[in-house]
Amino acid sequence: MKKHILLFTLLITGVFNAQVQGTVTDIKGEPLPFVSVYLNNTITGTTTNDNGDYILKLQKAGKYTVVFQFLGYTTLKKEIVITKFPFNLDAVLKEENVQLNEITISTKDNPANRIIRNTIANKDINTNKYANYTAKFYSRGLTRIKDAPEKFFGQSTGDFGGGLDSTRSGIIYLSETFSEISYQKKPKRFKERIVASKVSGQDNGVSFNRAEDSNIDLYQNTIAVFNDIISPISINAFSYYKYKLVGTFYDKNGKLINKIQLIPKRKGARVFEGFVYIVEDDWALYGADLSTTGAQVNIPIVNSLKLKQGYNYSDKINAWVLISQVIDFDISIFGFKPNGKFSYTYSDYNFKPNFLEGTFTNEVLSFEKNATEKDSVFWNKLRPVALTQEEVEDYKIKDSIKTLRKSKKYLDSIDAKGNKFGWSDPITGYSHRNSYENKTFSYNGPLFNSGFNTVQGFYSSAGFSYFKQLNKKGKWWNASVDVNYGFSEKKVRPTFYFNKKWDNLSKPRLAISGGITTEQFNSREPIMNLNNTIASLFYRLNFLKIYEKTFARIGYSEEIRNGVYLSSSLEYAKRTPLFNTSNYSFAKQSVNGYTSNNPLAVSDFTNPAFNEHTIATLNVGTTIIFSQKYISYPDRKQREGNSKYPTLSLNYRKTFGAENTNLNSDLLVANIRQDINTGIYGNFSYHLRGGAFLEKKDIAFMDKLQANGNQLLFPIDRTLNSFNLLEYYKFYTNDKYAEMHVEHNFRGAFLGKIPLLNKLNFHLVAGGKALFMADKKPYTEYSVGLANVGFGKWRFLRVEYVKATYGTFTENGFVFRINLF
Repeated sequence: MKKHILLFTLLITGVFNAQVQGTVTDIKGEPLPFVSVYLNNTITGTTTNDNGDYILKLQKAGKYTVVFQFLGYTTLKKEIVITKFPFNLDAVLKEENVQLNEITISTKDNPANRIIRNTIANKDINTNKYANYTAKFYSRGLTRIKDAPEKFFGQSTGDFGGGLDSTRSGIIYLSETFSEISYQKKPKRFKERIVASKVSGQDNGVSFNRAEDSNIDLYQNTIAVFNDIISPISINAFSYYKYKLVGTFYDKNGKLINKIQLIPKRKGARVFEGFVYIVEDDWALYGADLSTTGAQVNIPIVNSLKLKQGYNYSDKINAWVLISQVIDFDISIFGFKPNGKFSYTYSDYNFKPNFLEGTFTNEVLSFEKNATEKDSVFWNKLRPVALTQEEVEDYKIKDSIKTLRKSKKYLDSIDAKGNKFGWSDPITGYSHRNSYENKTFSYNGPLFNSGFNTVQGFYSSAGFSYFKQLNKKGKWWNASVDVNYGFSEKKVRPTFYFNKKWDNLSKPRLAISGGITTEQFNSREPIMNLNNTIASLFYRLNFLKIYEKTFARIGYSEEIRNGVYLSSSLEYAKRTPLFNTSNYSFAKQSVNGYTSNNPLAVSDFTNPAFNEHTIATLNVGTTIIFSQKYISYPDRKQREGNSKYPTLSLNYRKTFGAENTNLNSDLLVANIRQDINTGIYGNFSYHLRGGAFLEKKDIAFMDKLQANGNQLLFPIDRTLNSFNLLEYYKFYTNDKYAEMHVEHNFRGAFLGKIPLLNKLNFHLVAGGKALFMADKKPYTEYSVGLANVGFGKWRFLRVEYVKATYGTFTENGFVFRINLF
């Protein structure tokens, strides 16, 4: 034991002794956060924390030149001789003396424009100098809240992990990540291996501080992290920005630095405001101090986003490389007003890495073993930016609270409060949770499971469910029973469900269900119950057409290898036709008349669309995401997809066992989807779907291939799944079938160049749709419209003009949507 104590003491002594430490302030004595502190002629160092404190770790005593660099302040060099550690070195920085004395401004040529044009022209030259590298990456995230509401919609908001004081203000999120990153420019690849990660007050320690998501490269034309905001040195930056040369100054090596102010050409566009600093002759970024708003990046809850970057010169490659970055944000939503800061440092660059064939794989992020379990000794040795006293206290307090809140006594006391039965629970629902044993018993109330259709009249569902978590790696099972009742139809339909999942890696899942339910004739379910309820009660329009199914079903799904997903199911069912039993509506009967429940003959209230029968259905499908990127967390796998390639889905469906053999069929269906980010030119998306029956037979209507229509002015669906002006059950086939949906959102690439109109900040959208069936003429639609329509930062609305053609018949109309869909 004594040996262990001695070893621990030596480790601590070594960590805290081999360092230069101090505080950096301005001339008024105010601390300066995120000042770059490093040794001269290197790009490795540290930054100051929120209090201006820093720790610069050195290997041995000797003579050094320490550099203090911060945008807006004169770079300071201090020569020191270290004979023993720790060595204290404070610094005071003066504001940069930016001036225009030596610059002649021509009325014909804005000097800022010349500088920006040269920087754009030299982007590839500069970035090619570090086209391949490895580096160490450190990030810290801190989020605070002030005057947090105690309740939200009547429910307690809690204490946010124990970080709030008596005024409900304090730190609600604190995290750190240290990782090793590898980068290759062509073809573009990025890999991150997290060595250590911690989150204050949490067990798993997995933070949000991912290096690739934090890689804000202003040399790119658009910044994906900020929702494709236009870079100030984009190839078409002059369509979005005006530039003004504020002044110049010389850096520590005598390089002339130009300070350029960004002036957006139109308010609300996807642009930054602020300043970029450009190195004369090198035409490289020296730094950036930028800001934007939530309205500009289409995230309305964000009030402001600020970005500050610092670059340093590497004489090894004759290039300026990123060494520090800070992102500040300010959010406001439903009375909550968090604000925070994420800071990043890059160090130990290796610009001549030995990348092998297996260096870059589809695994873009992984965790070193026990990365989330590193102790304070490890972090004190590793951490390049010193913690503030506030951060130290937050870790200490929340680690104590975490231990307490894992105890059975505490969890039982919390459950006792949450498990109290309320007066509204009989209609809204109720859950009884045992947090210590990770199990929950729930009653699902009828309030949010009710609606109206002409077959059942007003209907409602209620039921019970049980959930048991077996481990923290995704193993769980649940079972439920639901009962649906139609008040006009006077019929009860019970169903049961059982699901089990084994892990969060390949996500193998078994599902067993059965009972009596209602199904839409179109198995793609184009009509939401809420849509139909509103249309029926307020406009006397019953678009929903359903039949009854008494069934037993078993299904299984799993990712059998990376990017290849298998799904299968076997069902045996009796299908029974249904008829309208209710004529009720808030709308007067003279407005519209309800149609029958027969989608093949909406005026026939007597004959059904099919005869009752029993049949078995086998489905086997696969979805392939080519070269799928993924993250390997300690307890799960997170799929990232790959927008470079389309996603392919294939499905084989066999219906069999029917007494009438004509009802038996074999069907193949394929789907191809892709969303392509074209950068400054917007987003292009497409969806292709095709299917074919192996033999043309007189099968039941619900088994035929059907197109998703739309008869609502304001539909709630995805635009690449349905046709805008097509009646719901007009097109179906038991032969060959194909449909195509394409769409391009130009963002600001087109309208942004039109005077006056560009101030509205609308986005032009255009698309086309086509439907082909072996036994019908083609149906086509073309649309053009505006997205990002709204007021202020709330711009969710989208409106389109659509023209449809079927043979000699044409139809025109407007469709409104929410941008989220």
